[in-house]
Amino acid sequence: MSAFGLVLLLMIGVGSVFTGLPNVVVLLATAVFGVLVGLFTGVITPNLLPALPTRIIDLMSSDLLQALPLFVFLGTLLNRLPVASALFRTGLALLPRSPASAPVTGIGIGVLLGPMNGSVGASAMALTRTIAPGMAANRVPLATIQAVTAVAATLGVVVPPSLVLILLGDAMLNAHTVALNASGRIAQVVNTQDVFQGALLPAGLFVAGSILVTVLTQRRQSAAPAERPPLSLPDALITLLALPFVGGLLVSVALGYVYPVEAAACGAVVLFLAGLLSGHVSRATIGPLLDETLRMTGALFALLAAATTLTLVFRLFGTDKLVAAAIQSVPGGPAAATVAALLVVAASALVLDAFEIIFVIVPLIAPPLLVRADDAAWVAVLILLTLQMSFLLPPLGYALVVTRDRLKGDAPMSAMLRALAPYLGVLTLVLGAVFLVPALAHPRLLLAGPPVAPVPAGTGERKLEDMVPLPPEPAAPALN
Repeated sequence: MSAFGLVLLLMIGVGSVFTGLPNVVVLLATAVFGVLVGLFTGVITPNLLPALPTRIIDLMSSDLLQALPLFVFLGTLLNRLPVASALFRTGLALLPRSPASAPVTGIGIGVLLGPMNGSVGASAMALTRTIAPGMAANRVPLATIQAVTAVAATLGVVVPPSLVLILLGDAMLNAHTVALNASGRIAQVVNTQDVFQGALLPAGLFVAGSILVTVLTQRRQSAAPAERPPLSLPDALITLLALPFVGGLLVSVALGYVYPVEAAACGAVVLFLAGLLSGHVSRATIGPLLDETLRMTGALFALLAAATTLTLVFRLFGTDKLVAAAIQSVPGGPAAATVAALLVVAASALVLDAFEIIFVIVPLIAPPLLVRADDAAWVAVLILLTLQMSFLLPPLGYALVVTRDRLKGDAPMSAMLRALAPYLGVLTLVLGAVFLVPALAHPRLLLAGPPVAPVPAGTGERKLEDMVPLPPEPAAPALN
């Protein structure tokens, strides 16, 4: 019956695509169906069911999950405050007047706001309200607007410290612990901070490459950019206050100086006070603001509880052992096993969102994969880049679907694919570079340089004798 868990996974994919029900409902319905089948066939006995509340309580008591509602509240505030629009107008005013200025500014806004919006869908909807109208006003073609908005919406997947990285770091910690216990190896367990730092360099390479291809491709645009109004004082003040604060907050968390919970709490309080002082948050808007935050937070926690229930069902059916045996049997060593696992993630991303993959797929494939590939931070970064790639792959990429749905127009899919192709090329190069050079997921090791070879015993004494010759030993007294 271990293969029945794979049938449940197929049911989740079909239900997510064709029923139109919320993902949490699909997960819970699938889990309940699996339990009923298990009870009917005798695979699951009633005395095993009390283990579920304990698992959910232990999961919900995690300190790391305190950051969830805070980051959701932070993203909701950013969507209601004019921060993104002011930053976009300031970027246009400061950059040279060229066709590439508006798309480059849009990518920069995605870097800043993507980690705080919580999910790819939330980022896509927020960016279609902020950077897309600004690019359209600067005569950027609709296909380019759609491509840039979709790319910017996925930056929260790889730029720390987003919710995706926080939750993946927690999932990788659990998976790495299981792998170390199964293999008997002794090593430091990966944590969320390792995932943050591992994603820094690949994310920076992708952002730099995206800006470069934007500049190169926009040179061919024949339409001249529109005239720009001068930088206003309110926009300048918002930029001077928001840019150092948001940027400093992200960098401090990514480098490990501040915990995600502390950063989210600080950012939420400061932005809330700024909204009150500016008048964008009032008594009339606090209620809807908190309602939206609670809806998003409740959906995430419900999704987490449903996924925990489903993973318990998989374990009771023995599906985790089946998946482990399949990954262990992949020929070609750790690299081939990693490629196989990444293909599973990529296929799952066509029908599941990032949170479902982290809650359902990663606990299945990561422990056996980390038994063969012992670099957990490297595997985590590859999973993040694969998720980002899948969300941008046509025609089912989640970021593309949301962006095209929000930015309706007469741009054909072929035109958007031509605009998106350079960014997919950059992402493919970064993914390949990280796969071939695992040190890119360990920036501290790159900065530290090659390891120093151990000094053979006695080398110091011999060098000292060469520099300062010792006096000859006195001759032994002659014997009479």
